[in-house]
Amino acid sequence: MPLVIPEEIPAFSLLKQHAFIMGSKRAKTQDIRTLEVLIFNLMPTKIQTENQILSLLANSPLQVNITLLTTASYAGKNTPKSHLDRFYVSFDAIKDRKFDGAIVTGAPIEHLEFEEVKYWRELIEIMEFLKTHCTSTLYLCWGAMAGLYHFHKIQKIALNAKLSGIFEHFWVEQDLILNGLDELVRIPHSRHSGIDETQVRANPHLKILLEGKESGVSALKDEKDFFILGHPEYSKDTLDLEYKRDLEKGLEIAKPKNYYNTQSEPIFSWRSSASVLFANWLNFCVYQDTPFILQ
Repeated sequence: MPLVIPEEIPAFSLLKQHAFIMGSKRAKTQDIRTLEVLIFNLMPTKIQTENQILSLLANSPLQVNITLLTTASYAGKNTPKSHLDRFYVSFDAIKDRKFDGAIVTGAPIEHLEFEEVKYWRELIEIMEFLKTHCTSTLYLCWGAMAGLYHFHKIQKIALNAKLSGIFEHFWVEQDLILNGLDELVRIPHSRHSGIDETQVRANPHLKILLEGKESGVSALKDEKDFFILGHPEYSKDTLDLEYKRDLEKGLEIAKPKNYYNTQSEPIFSWRSSASVLFANWLNFCVYQDTPFILQ
């Protein structure tokens, strides 16, 4: 079944070339129960992140209707206001609804303590809402750190150097979200922080799913939600663009590891793993558990 998105959103023209998608107008004529998925997009490059996540959701055979959420307490400067006004809603608009699934993205604010983030109180309110109004939530990168900190008191730890590149992860425990993945799972990372793994291993409510020799504990779950410290949604050129951006800023930054070929061109080596992860989350953790009637 197709992903349902507005015909006017930039991702529509991109996705129709290689994915099964359906415009909102056409979807309204079908008598099919679509999955309602909320995407809380905290990234400054919102359109790019939309394209990345929607590309992965579009690979599912399930029909998915998305709602894009942004913060009311903080307005970023990297996305046109016209785009936000047209395609995004604030929490007040959805606080009485229920969702089958939700995705909370990362944000480039790791240098701040969580309580210093301008929209931290709003984020807490939304995360609490998702616990009671959503079947399963997928937290990514900084979003995962924020969720682990709020729900499980897992501390964020600054790394000595930025972890950037494509890293291999091995299975720690079996879970349906890993179904069909290779025993070594490639995931992009782009972060300056990690988590206190001692606290993670001592927490009986957290199950470690994936771990890497260089990236450490990278995928976890609790009773209903998932926390991935990497960026499986990243496009082929995202790390390259970030690396060149940092160089232009004059930052001392190392090349992303395990990413470029001998001609210094990015190699897209995690696409299949990302597709399986997102499809499994939608199927096993959302579709299989969500009620037919959302109330």
